[in-house]
Amino acid sequence: MTNQCGTSRIAGCQFTLYPMSDQFVDIILSSLDEVDSSKVWKETDDVTTCVRGKMVHVFDVTKAIFLHAAKTGEHVAMSGTFSIGCPGDNEADVYMAETDEPMNLEKSQTINQQAGCKFSLYPLGHEDYMDKIYQQIDLSKARGVRVSASHYMTRLDGDVKDIFNAIEEAFESVQEEVSHTTMTFTISANSPSNK
Repeated sequence: MTNQCGTSRIAGCQFTLYPMSDQFVDIILSSLDEVDSSKVWKETDDVTTCVRGKMVHVFDVTKAIFLHAAKTGEHVAMSGTFSIGCPGDNEADVYMAETDEPMNLEKSQTINQQAGCKFSLYPLGHEDYMDKIYQQIDLSKARGVRVSASHYMTRLDGDVKDIFNAIEEAFESVQEEVSHTTMTFTISANSPSNK
């Protein structure tokens, strides 16, 4: 028996938000409340938040949650995994009928926030996976972010919106060629290490 990748184009992101602050509960809850997640399936438990639906909305919601937490000025990090094409992933199909208009774009555009991010792409089931990864690293250099090498990952520095745009474009480009793709990321803003 062989496992085949799913044909569903439901994308998802499972992430954890880490505010390094005594007000961490308020920062997490207010960030989740401030973001319009009406176009995604969302579930939060004591470990992570998972959002699922069309890729455009999964990235929109994830980016907006991080931006709302980071705009507090507190040191905030987020770590997670994006995935698309997972075998058997069809729960929340109803969200695939949503329009492509991101619900948080206008609010997100008003927040200017510098950050550092490390990400890794995993095009699953393809022998030429490194070629696909190198293509995206090269393309990231043209997306308004500083790109540098890091063990097992690629580092991006710049405005949070530009960083999320770069990783979304990388993820979208690879998943067009490789049906089951995952991407891990960690992003950090307001770190005292940068001062």
